[in-house]
Amino acid sequence: MNDLKYLFAYTIPLSTALSIYFLDVFSYGAVFYAFFVIPVLELMLSTPNKTFTEIEKSSRLINILFDLMLYANLPIVFGLMGYGLYTLSTESLAVYEIVGLILSLGILLATNAINVAHELGHRKTKLEQTMSKALLMPCLYMHFFFEHNYGHHQNVATPKDPATSKYNQILYHFWFTSVIKQFRNAWEIQMEILKKENRSFVSTKNEMIFYLLFQGLYLGLIFCAFGLQTLFYALLVGILSFLFLETINYIEHYGLLRDKSPSGRYERVQTKHSWNSNHLIGRIVLYELTRHSDHHHKASKKYQVLEHKSESPQLPFGYPTCILIAMIPPLWFRLMNPRIPEEMLAIG
Repeated sequence: MNDLKYLFAYTIPLSTALSIYFLDVFSYGAVFYAFFVIPVLELMLSTPNKTFTEIEKSSRLINILFDLMLYANLPIVFGLMGYGLYTLSTESLAVYEIVGLILSLGILLATNAINVAHELGHRKTKLEQTMSKALLMPCLYMHFFFEHNYGHHQNVATPKDPATSKYNQILYHFWFTSVIKQFRNAWEIQMEILKKENRSFVSTKNEMIFYLLFQGLYLGLIFCAFGLQTLFYALLVGILSFLFLETINYIEHYGLLRDKSPSGRYERVQTKHSWNSNHLIGRIVLYELTRHSDHHHKASKKYQVLEHKSESPQLPFGYPTCILIAMIPPLWFRLMNPRIPEEMLAIG
């Protein structure tokens, strides 16, 4: 029964569905749930620091239930996006209701689309990687699959990585630099792969072209089905979703750096190079993404066997609370700057 706790990840889609159905002030249901209910629950509930035995790890890795709980997000996300966009295009809504629905749908995509895509993107099977890319499509961030796997994990905690926020860098500046540089990096990675394979830019192996085509097709279908105004709403939802992602990137790596040897090589990625958060509800809702130190230590590790690393730098609160604090830069700096290891400040 303990394995079923990840069904709690569907509470974000549930709150989004209720937001769409009830409208009025309830259109902010997912916002209220993600940024009030979850933080309060995390303050109230303690988190056991359980370590899995090798037998438990093996059992969890072969249990298909954990994979099925991920796969189910694909129809849920696209179903709710269709429901939400249909409601936005057919109902006579007040401005505050439209804003509420866009925010709720943006949270849905950030958690149950991008986050699940992140997990599936690290898998080896073609089917799971395709599911990852499909979930990134409504977020307008399909290049994340490339840049994250072939860029971020190699360059994390170095100046080469746009997804590693710098010491005293405000969130809003990070949004700008990370979004632009990750897109650029994804193209550079793609071109390098094509060059190694002796292929031209116009090639069926140029995935970046297909990402743009599929995202364009997605937006074109929305325009044909719902019109220009709803297309604009879909664009806003997608932008919000990847800005939520970038905010999570910001809090996961803020100010942490790897040392560089005189030869110019960076030290290997260790658990100290990502902020860890062991707050219970956020862990479950985000499929253990908050145990980010263990994830970066071994990227191929599936979510159900990720563990708390007490030696890692620790976030003082769960992700939802940290997101809100990061939006107020002076408060974020006051909270986080003293927590950055001194040796990393010296590197910076």
